[in-house]
Amino acid sequence: MQTKLLHNKHKFDSETGAVSVPIQHASTFHQMDFDSFGKYDYSRSGNPTREALEQAIAELEGGARGLAFSSGMSAISTSFLLLSQGDHVLVSEDVYGGTFRIVSEVLSRFGIEYTFTDMTNLHDVASKIRPNTKIIYIETPSNPLLKVTDIRGIVKLAKANNCLTFLDNTFLTPALQRPLELGVDVVLHSATKFLSGHSDVVAGLAVARDAELGNKLYKLQNSFGAILGVQDCWLVLRGLKTLHVRLEQSTASARKVAEYLSKQPAVEEVYYPGLTYHPGYSIQRYQADGPGAVLSFRLENEAAVRTLVQNVKLPVFAVSLGAVETILSYPAKMSHAAMPKAERDARGITDGLLRLSVGLEKAEDLIKDFEEALEKVPAKKAHYLAKSR
Repeated sequence: MQTKLLHNKHKFDSETGAVSVPIQHASTFHQMDFDSFGKYDYSRSGNPTREALEQAIAELEGGARGLAFSSGMSAISTSFLLLSQGDHVLVSEDVYGGTFRIVSEVLSRFGIEYTFTDMTNLHDVASKIRPNTKIIYIETPSNPLLKVTDIRGIVKLAKANNCLTFLDNTFLTPALQRPLELGVDVVLHSATKFLSGHSDVVAGLAVARDAELGNKLYKLQNSFGAILGVQDCWLVLRGLKTLHVRLEQSTASARKVAEYLSKQPAVEEVYYPGLTYHPGYSIQRYQADGPGAVLSFRLENEAAVRTLVQNVKLPVFAVSLGAVETILSYPAKMSHAAMPKAERDARGITDGLLRLSVGLEKAEDLIKDFEEALEKVPAKKAHYLAKSR
């Protein structure tokens, strides 16, 4: 993977030898023959720069066809358009807030049924599959509670019931997890995050495992037109070149930060699949090459969160994740603001929950920063005594 990120058919331009993919701004292409058009005719339907990115992500994920969209949500929503009226989709319960919104508020308007379920419980998943279930949609690790789904287990259930499997691989990327190799049908990414990695582009990617499904997705992409612009395609391609080293460093630091936070009196719980006591630790080790650089942790309440946020200095307090800088997010008001409070509470996305995407800062500097901030956050006495024991 480390080498594949740099060496593919687009490592240099065959025309000039340039070691950077050319940015082709043309919106339309001259046709040399009246009766037989060339490969490109209009950039919504195909563009050389976008094609380079689409081929790169397909190769990295091990799929038949890649597609580049204007955002992660446009990739997800366009893929859901494979569904028809009367179909049913089964979705991870603590899914990203934007995905929750598209399923519950948009697809439902077109007669598409949905059920949210705990994907870590295969029995629960099996019991909720209906005769009209067409897609099982997985996030693993999930956002924001980092639940780990047994991908092979879900794929077996899906195949037995003639369902497609979609998987959001944003947190791990193909550098750490390759779901298509485990039987998943479509892998989705917010390429805004780790793939581009620098908080300077909004992009989405989809990769289909087989050509027939990839062609169906392409027809939807071409019909709805939510394509990624060529400048942004180039930025994602540039980000891919450093994905391995960025993710390796960030994961190592995330592990240290998670271990530190797990011992702090003011921190009630840490959610990170790299910790040995995480319920999905063994599954994560089996199906992925690492736990990733995202973790969440829970303080007592919103007041404690406010105190921490006001006192940390290094992390950016912002929406998003997967960047070179560490990003601290508050799901209740950011990534999952679209989810009603009752739904958040039922899933464990409490007002005391924070999500941390660890960047490239020195881990010891991040820990020192949190140490100084947490000193100002009061810990419940009972919880402090429990941790002391």
